[in-house]
Amino acid sequence: MRWNGQAINHDDGALPGLELPELRTAGLLRTVRSPEFAGVTFHEVLAKSALSKVPAVSQMPFKWTVNPYRGCSHACFYCFARNTHEYLDLDSGHDFDSQVVVKVNVDQVLHAELAKPSWTHEAVALGTNTDPYQRAEGRYKLMPGIISALADSGTPFSILTKGTLLRRDLPLLTRAAERVDVGLGVSLAFADSPAGKELQQAVEPGTPTPRARLDLIRAIRAAGLPCGVMVAPVLPWLTDSLAHLERLLDDLVDAGATGVTVLPLHLRPGAREWYLGWLERDHPHLVEGYGRVYARGAYAHKGYRDWLWERVRPLIAERGLGGAAMHRPGAAETQEGGQHVEGDYPRGAFSGVRADGSGAASLVADVASETLF
Repeated sequence: MRWNGQAINHDDGALPGLELPELRTAGLLRTVRSPEFAGVTFHEVLAKSALSKVPAVSQMPFKWTVNPYRGCSHACFYCFARNTHEYLDLDSGHDFDSQVVVKVNVDQVLHAELAKPSWTHEAVALGTNTDPYQRAEGRYKLMPGIISALADSGTPFSILTKGTLLRRDLPLLTRAAERVDVGLGVSLAFADSPAGKELQQAVEPGTPTPRARLDLIRAIRAAGLPCGVMVAPVLPWLTDSLAHLERLLDDLVDAGATGVTVLPLHLRPGAREWYLGWLERDHPHLVEGYGRVYARGAYAHKGYRDWLWERVRPLIAERGLGGAAMHRPGAAETQEGGQHVEGDYPRGAFSGVRADGSGAASLVADVASETLF
């Protein structure tokens, strides 16, 4: 069926929803497929709430998030959020990529929640679970209403994305930044080279190319907005070479990134099985090495993390991309006396931190958490 002429409250004979109690409980309205999104099924639901509170134990620099979508057509093999699809009785592999839950009323619910007298205007983060600018946003257009609701209420916010669709909303974001602190971040771990593009298309097949994301960074900066970049995840033996990191960081300097931080691959349950399955098919000679690096669970072995940090630290410093605005508590000191900024949040990526590095520099974060990706 096609999208034309559809309305949420119109009984147009759309496909019946999957017979899953979890989706029915989530407020399922209908299930839709379209030739414009081949292979992807959308489950439109009515959300009861828009704001999600972040557990205090996470030590993230924000207490609230908004996630208009569950599941993601970016289809990144390493995405930590894959396991959350199992809560809906869907699998964390192909279903996560192709069964996307859309909270069609999330902007309206958010507006009502932000209007409550009890709302204290704490910073809100988007893109902490699945990407708010994945392809579905081109159809559903939920982000303009979300941005307006946040700005109208005086609530600072940040957006982290791989999606170049954010360019559509730059005029709205520019106006919002005149009223509240706005942080913008782009996730990019692949250099703009033939080898980088080939690997990007293999491991995150639904995402825009490196060049497209570099152009997004340029557009954000040209609009006068900050843009921090998360070089994440760095893939052992695939994207951790000196040549690749130098090329990528040079690309980011040229694009005008306001800050950069680096985070090695994490492999939580769901993502671990899906990513390692891809690795065994495409790079079987690396499986044994990954078994050593990730032998203790989701996080890379400390020896690898320290090795990677020693490699990227001088590269970041040479290019003036360091000085992360928010540090994790207890960060290890380097020999030069600076903090170990493995995965600290880059300047410009989060609300309260302006492009010049001023603002909420005292905020802290637990960078071992992958709630960003």
